[in-house]
Amino acid sequence: MSIRTERVASLIREELGTMLSRTFSGSTEFGFTTVTEARVTPDLRTARVFVSIMGSKEKQEKTMAQIEKKKGHFRSELGSRINLKFVPILEFRHDTSLDNAMHIESLIKQIHKDDPIQKKDE
Repeated sequence: MSIRTERVASLIREELGTMLSRTFSGSTEFGFTTVTEARVTPDLRTARVFVSIMGSKEKQEKTMAQIEKKKGHFRSELGSRINLKFVPILEFRHDTSLDNAMHIESLIKQIHKDDPIQKKDE
């Protein structure tokens, strides 16, 4: 990735993070959202935005549906906030890496809890 695409991706991540947190902050029916990463194509026409959503599975699905529904609004707001020749088309993806990491950590703890060698040392 070139320096320009990295800078544009970083700017998009920051701005969309602010917009999403402001959009979903006061509501209990949606999950807590964080923009974890943004990747921009070399021609700066498309941005793939990864969003982490905390909450139940239902809240996560509802939040992603709402984000997809408001995708055009976020793009137009982004266009007014950043100065680019073309505002990238936004593709939102649900980032489940944090959920996966938490699951792996719980499995490791379970393994250590059941480990007979570990129990002898205690």
